[in-house]
Amino acid sequence: MGIDFDLTVIWAFIIAFAVFAYVVMDGFDLGIGILFPTFKPGQERDQAMNSIAPVWDGNETWLVLGGGGLFAAFPLAYAVILPATYPLIIAMLLGLVFRGVAFEFRWRDKAHEKFWDISFTAGSFLAAMSQGMILGAMLQGIEVQDRAYAGSWWDWLTPYTLLTGVGTVAGYALLGATWLIWKLEGDAQHHARGLAKKAFLATLALMGAVSAYNLVLNPEYSDRWLTAPEIYITAWVPIVTAVIALSLLGALRKERHSKPFWLSIALFFLGMAGLGLTIWPNVIPPGVTIWDAAAPEKSQIFMLIGVAITMPLILAYTAWAYWVFRGKVGTEGYH
Repeated sequence: MGIDFDLTVIWAFIIAFAVFAYVVMDGFDLGIGILFPTFKPGQERDQAMNSIAPVWDGNETWLVLGGGGLFAAFPLAYAVILPATYPLIIAMLLGLVFRGVAFEFRWRDKAHEKFWDISFTAGSFLAAMSQGMILGAMLQGIEVQDRAYAGSWWDWLTPYTLLTGVGTVAGYALLGATWLIWKLEGDAQHHARGLAKKAFLATLALMGAVSAYNLVLNPEYSDRWLTAPEIYITAWVPIVTAVIALSLLGALRKERHSKPFWLSIALFFLGMAGLGLTIWPNVIPPGVTIWDAAAPEKSQIFMLIGVAITMPLILAYTAWAYWVFRGKVGTEGYH
């Protein structure tokens, strides 16, 4: 008896994993950039930046994998989502470029260090805000006619997308602050802990606001979360989220080091799981499913072989990099 695998579902989970990996790994990088102005110029800022110096550029591998996977496995989704969000994608890429340039130049161009510090924060904020608004633009629905984008240039700009954008900024700030709790010591760590408490409250409030907005955004979304039998499948998400949130608050109050970061990742996972359950099986709400947007089966098989080879390698070298640079960041840094 053979086993029938749905390649389209497998590819959907591969891309979801790549996006989650990017959000977590580059999320705390961007979060540190967002929080950067709150640290004292000099040693505190240098320590914050040195905590991500060995890994920040490698984290963007997952963004390439997610975008490339979407293009290859779900070409219709790629062809619709990009035109619908071009301004946001351009803004995100410019933010990432500016963040990267500022990261390196602030060490080499001490005469303009203040400018590069501002650029580091501005690029990080712009990238984070754009990513959140892209998510919101997808969740609120994209107008499709004859397998092509049929909306206007400004459909992505709504109160809902602004809310998801601010929520993403707050979430990345939480990841960044909890990463710094883990990696720093002394006054800088104490400062990061205070920032993490504020970012945690903001993230939790904005997660609740987005969830509530979803219930009125689309009748299908409210049915998914409030009516039987769907509620029996989705109810675990808010329950586990509440447990994780209480655990995270306790870890911040008890001055734990690594635990707040791992719990923040769990909070992000639950948020993404909730959004996934909200739109499933659509890849472009309200009416384009993953099967509608999928590439031919032979193409999916061919690409799956490549991913089966490359993804373990990416996971291996990423894990090795984090292992090599484990522990607290000293004052000497890597530059």
